[in-house]
Amino acid sequence: MIVKTLTPTARTTEGEPHLSEVVPENGTSALVIRSPKHITAQKSEPETIRYDPDEIREHYGNRPLQVLQRICAVLGPTLSFVFGLWWDNRRGIVVKKDQRRAVQLRELLTKLGPAYIKIGQALSTRPDLVPPTYLEELTRLQDQLPPFANEIAYQFIEEELGAPPQEIYAELSPQPIAAASLGQVYKGKLKTGEEVAVKVQRPDLRERITIDLYILRNLAAWVKNKVKRVRSDLVGILDELGDRIFEEMDYIHEGENAERFFELYGHIKDIYVPKIYWEYTNRRVLTMEWINGTKLTQTKEIRDQGIDARYLIEVGVQCSLRQLLEHGFFHADPHPGNLLATTDGKLAYLDFGMMSEVQPPQRYGLIEAIVHVVNRDFEGLANDYVKLDFLSPDTDLTPIIPAFARVFADAQGASVAELNIKSITDELSALMYEYPFRVPPYYALIIRSLVTLEGIAIYIDPNFKVLSEAYPYVAKRLLTDPSTELRTSLRDLLFKEGKFRWNRLENLLRNAKKNQDYDFNLVLNQGIEFLSSERGSFIRDKLVDEFVNGLNALGKNVLHNFTYVLRERVGLTAVNETPRPTVEQQQTLEHIKRILNILRETRGFDPVQLAPQLAQLLVNPGVQRLGHQVTNRLAQKATARLIRELLAAEEVNFSKAAGFDSRTIGE
Repeated sequence: MIVKTLTPTARTTEGEPHLSEVVPENGTSALVIRSPKHITAQKSEPETIRYDPDEIREHYGNRPLQVLQRICAVLGPTLSFVFGLWWDNRRGIVVKKDQRRAVQLRELLTKLGPAYIKIGQALSTRPDLVPPTYLEELTRLQDQLPPFANEIAYQFIEEELGAPPQEIYAELSPQPIAAASLGQVYKGKLKTGEEVAVKVQRPDLRERITIDLYILRNLAAWVKNKVKRVRSDLVGILDELGDRIFEEMDYIHEGENAERFFELYGHIKDIYVPKIYWEYTNRRVLTMEWINGTKLTQTKEIRDQGIDARYLIEVGVQCSLRQLLEHGFFHADPHPGNLLATTDGKLAYLDFGMMSEVQPPQRYGLIEAIVHVVNRDFEGLANDYVKLDFLSPDTDLTPIIPAFARVFADAQGASVAELNIKSITDELSALMYEYPFRVPPYYALIIRSLVTLEGIAIYIDPNFKVLSEAYPYVAKRLLTDPSTELRTSLRDLLFKEGKFRWNRLENLLRNAKKNQDYDFNLVLNQGIEFLSSERGSFIRDKLVDEFVNGLNALGKNVLHNFTYVLRERVGLTAVNETPRPTVEQQQTLEHIKRILNILRETRGFDPVQLAPQLAQLLVNPGVQRLGHQVTNRLAQKATARLIRELLAAEEVNFSKAAGFDSRTIGE
């Protein structure tokens, strides 16, 4: 029996079957469905690997000699570095600000191998553990290492895929085109003609990493118990890192990440996610679609191809926002080598080994924190950090609130969109090192992701503001997301001391309409639904008050003219002086006019379609309730003013009459 794999023309996502044609020797054929990850008959079920610190401790606890050899290999260069720090300290040098020592640490970690490179990269996102100078240097830590022999790589391909490379691939580059800490990549071509990237894992990788994690975990436990200055859970941080490294070492897991990333974000305009060829993928070998593209930082090459690199960064920012704040599944390593401009002008994501997740409470917490920064509400921001688990609930926030105010002092008077993520992050890092913050792993990866993206953006365009591009999305979420958390944030943003801030609503609408997913009908329907619900009662009542006040100013002339005619009819003297609205009322009217103009310019606004939409809205019970509220409030105010003006006119006439009589009597 001959097994012939049919390569699907469309993408096959995780969980969907591949079709293989089974051709018996008599020539007849039948289609059978096979699991996407184990097409080839020769491939055995892959070994599942996971990080288990207890198993690792048990394993190396019985191998003291092996552990001692590794400790000695690490100890020599490490002690030399530590001695240098001690000597500098004795000479009065401020070690935590010494750039030279920070460079030496980066070089030391590179020399010690994959586990230490990954630890250094993780530390580059931990401002609670590392001083700012070292933090900056560790962000430059690269995991480029010399390649290993082709013979070993070919052996792994045969072991993992069940056949020698020449039987699987029509072509394979004679040398790897890239070599990193965990594996190396070849360019190849399948027998069916597709160009592919073939990633092969380094030999003995798991053994080298687990022994280092075992040693470092024991050291972390000792430091945690003995050094009171350390507030963070070092053992927990190492376990988190261990989980991530083990996930990266499992290429099946990386393939699943790529498929999930495609399902969530592949539909975004001009985003491209390479296809995974599951029939040629296993734990230590990954075969994925080859992307012909250019690094975003190669601006001249991109420009020569007629591609707008700045536009692709805007696309990347929008994709990152959906990753971080909408679905929570995000690419944690978007460095220049993992973001390519394709030949047809799309942004391609590569390397899905390092992914992370932000849970819904954390996603909403991040948006709430943005709102508190906009409002300069630093007490609210400090409480956000407690809710996000940066600070324990019993932390004294008294010194931290003014510290936040100092961090954002330069931004006073500037909009959030004008802030620079890197500069704010640097100042927050210094603050977190000084106060009892503990940085959750998800946040560390978010900061790494955003700062890296902003770095690429600024390299392409020095005037690029990531937050300026991000704010329309945040505005759209605040206006359309039905969650209780964001409705509360919207209320906090729009109201101050019970007073409605029209300028904030105007700004939100202006920014939101820039977002490509924002639609007039969406806002209209969701806005009405929310305002007519119990959850929207606070905003509804306040908004009705403000709306009535605005209409009140408009209606003063009409009411005055009406009362003037009425007073004349009943024989009362009236002075036809047109009342002038207050400055506040005039400002409200101007805001309402501008808001109406913004709505007219919003995507989805169509005067032809508006009439039937309004007809449908008028029969909506929520709209009818709102209408009754507005009508009743207007009627009450109009009646009160009418009575007031009539009584005032009668009082004037009575006074005049009384004055005339007294003069007559006097004569």
